[in-house]
Amino acid sequence: MSDRKQFLTVMIVAALFVSWIGWRGFEVISLNEQLKMDKVVSSYPYQHRVLRVEGDTAIISSLRSHSVSTQQALSAVFPGMKHLADTHRDWQKAERELAQVQAQAGDIVLAAPAIKRVRWELDENWYHLQSMKSQKNTAF
Repeated sequence: MSDRKQFLTVMIVAALFVSWIGWRGFEVISLNEQLKMDKVVSSYPYQHRVLRVEGDTAIISSLRSHSVSTQQALSAVFPGMKHLADTHRDWQKAERELAQVQAQAGDIVLAAPAIKRVRWELDENWYHLQSMKSQKNTAF
């Protein structure tokens, strides 16, 4: 293969790769815009968002995981609830609301033609930012 053909082959492969990366970025932006347009999802204090797309799976941010309970997550979103008893009805209401919002976000993302599955991933950055805000507020 001549140098010119090798160069053209490498450039075509590079262009395809860059296009693919750009498409994935556009796909994430588009899915996040759809989440923002939904009144239920966008009005919740925590904004679920698509972090990335891997094949036909969308990875969506979440407040809860195996290591973070729903009650811990809700305490971060609604700090005023920390002092309520575990059995208080406001906890149950908040848990139902979080579950409904998360289900709605998942349904919106699954409605996209290229997405077949959703995987939830703990939003560690959000918790880190909340911790920084809390430290800043207690410093003053």
